[in-house]
Formats: sequence, C-alpha cells, structure tokens
Amino acid sequence: MKSTSREVLIHQFKRVRGYTEALCLPLAIDDYQIQSIAQTSPPKWHIAHVSWFFETFVLPHFRPGYQPYCSRFDFLFNSYYYTHGEMYPRPERGLLSRPTVEEVFRYRAHVDTGMVQLMESVDIEQWETLAFRVTLGLSHEQQHQELLLMDVKHNFSVNPMYPVYRDDLHVPEGTTRPVRWLERAGGIQEVGHGSTGFAFDNESPRHEVLVRDHCLADRYITNGEYLMFIEDGGYENPALWLSDGWALIQREKWCHPLYWQHDERDWLQFTLGGLRKLNPHEPVCHISYYEADAYARWAGRRLPMENELETMLAECPITGNFSGSEMFHPAPAGDPGQWFGDLWAWTASPYMAYPGFEPLSGSMGEYNGKFMSNQMVLKGGSCVTPDGHTRASYRNFFYPEERWAFTGLRLAEDG
Repeated sequence: MKSTSREVLIHQFKRVRGYTEALCLPLAIDDYQIQSIAQTSPPKWHIAHVSWFFETFVLPHFRPGYQPYCSRFDFLFNSYYYTHGEMYPRPERGLLSRPTVEEVFRYRAHVDTGMVQLMESVDIEQWETLAFRVTLGLSHEQQHQELLLMDVKHNFSVNPMYPVYRDDLHVPEGTTRPVRWLERAGGIQEVGHGSTGFAFDNESPRHEVLVRDHCLADRYITNGEYLMFIEDGGYENPALWLSDGWALIQREKWCHPLYWQHDERDWLQFTLGGLRKLNPHEPVCHISYYEADAYARWAGRRLPMENELETMLAECPITGNFSGSEMFHPAPAGDPGQWFGDLWAWTASPYMAYPGFEPLSGSMGEYNGKFMSNQMVLKGGSCVTPDGHTRASYRNFFYPEERWAFTGLRLAEDG
C-alpha cells in the first residue's frame, strides 16, 4: 500500500469517523437499542464496535501500557475474533441496555483522541505499519456504515408504524431503458487487486483466470420484470429453484422480495424513506441468491461469474449511486456505462480463496479468510456503500439465503 502522510490520514480518520456519527443523527435514542433479527445489530453496538477495533488492534500495539477505556467492553464489542478472546453472543446484542448511548459516544471520543495523538506522534519507523492498520480500521468502519443502514432498515421494517429514517431523502426518478447485451470475449485474464492502493487480503493475490466468451446485461432486473416472474408462478415452480432454495421458500413462506407487501390495490415497498408505492422501473432489491438464481433460470439466462463481472468493472469508472447520493435506495437504470453502485450484484461464484491467498497475520487474519465457506460473492457496491469504498476487485460475500443487504440481480449468458 502506498504510504500516506500524517495530515492526509488524520483527515481521513476524522472524516470517516464523523460520517458514522452523521448517519446516526436521524435516530431517536430508542432506535439505538433495536435488533430485529440475529443478522442485524443495534446501532449502538455498531458505533461501539468500530471504536473497539481501533482500541484493540491499533492503540495497544503502538502505545505500550495503553489502558482500555473499560475492560468489560472488550467482551461486549468483540464481533468474531476468537483468537483475541471471547465475545457476547451476537443474537443477544439487543439486550444490552448498558452501556448507554451517551457512554458509547464518550467511548468513541476517548478512542478518537487517542488515535489522533498517536498519528501525530508515532515514530517514522512505525508509520507505515500504523498507516496500514488505521486504513484497515477505516475501511472496516465504512463497512459498518453500510451495515448500520441495512440494519436500521430491517429494524424499522418490523414496526407496524413503518417509521421513517429520513423524510428528506432524494426519491429516485427515471424509467427503465431497454437492456443492452454486451458481448465479452473470453481468454486468459488477470483478476484480483493489482494496484498500490488499499485492498482487503481476500482480494489478493492478482492471478490469471480463464474467462469464456459471454454476454452481460448492462442493467439490473427491475421490480416490474421481477413482478412478471411472481405473476407467472415463479415462487410456486420447484423446477426453477435450487434444492436448498426451494426448501427455504417453503419453510419461510416467501412469495416476494423482502420489504414488499400488497394492499388491496397496489404493491408497496418499505424504504429508509418510509413506505412507498412500488416503482416498476427501479431495480429489484433485497433478494437472496436463491431468488436471483431462480429468476435467471426463469428468464432463460444465468447469473454472471465473479471474474466476468470483475473484468467488466475494471474497465469502468467507479461512479454511481452510492451513499453520497443520499437516496439510500436503488435508482432506475441510468448511464449504460455505470456498473458500480445501486446494488450489490449476486454472482454464481462461491466465496473461496484465490490461489496463493495469505490472510493477515494475527487476529486480523480472521477478518475474511475464515468465512470462505458456504457463501457467494457479490460485486459492485450499493446505494448505501460509502463513496470511494468499493473497487473492481472488491469481494463482498453473503450466505445465499440472506437478503437484508442491498442485493440485486444482473443477468449473463454464454457467448
């Protein structure tokens, strides 16, 4: 990773940490405590955990004798770092009324002060090591900024009052344009992180893959198109579904994407801006891998492979509908050259290690590598991904049954 100056890194630290707190400003004090399902976390836990990361993996490593703000926080706000120590059960985070929200923000301020002092004073010999740790911590916090919005949306969705996170969000406009199928030549190509900027360990090493001739649809499948799948009995036809997916939708009684509902006349969709009439021109979102795969089968196509999407993304500017657009919702198809943002696109590729993969040393090696089992890769970023966070080589991953993330569906076919 290219070295970063003290001034630049301190500015980045304050900017990212400040954005987390800005995302919390619309929340009422009661909202910080809610955990609707095991996959979500209360906002209070998120804002404490990202401070715990810096207090655990940065401050004591560069400040011998550093005393933590509160020794009990190490147990409460550890997420899944078993090599570091034990942690409070994830499904029970919503039961933690203490520490209070006020105390958690005091904890953040304490960590911020210590981090800025450290960045200002650390020896030049330690700077590059510190700069990498801080950059990793900031990228980790940006991931939790996205998780925060995902979780708030689900937490609010179970409330029959359908609370609004923000009533001033930009409402997406526009209409669906026809799909263009882009012919992509196959051959031996390189994928994985290959520049000098920051990347997570799971994006490396850069390596050669065989990509076969294929075609990619240049936009997402829309609500209107997905509604045709529903009306054609898509959720009732076992021939369209992978076995685990069919068992899942039978067990959970799924018959439409998450956050959809139908009143006496119309389809509605819950958003961070409240309950809205379903816009048929918007990309369908909050679908599982199983639903995406079933739709692709119904449409006579398939989902793209990870390397197919990555090589496409590598040719495109990293522009699109990210969290800075302040829609927090996917927009109708825009510029045909826009391949980033709006929704994380499911791929048909399992999340596995690249040839020669080496996780980070120590406890931070648990960050990505140990999850390389039973999950699928997603690419591109979403409408709640912080601007500047994603890249072509970025590998997001979720279990195939999960759909509270801002996930969407692009189609592909063999060339």
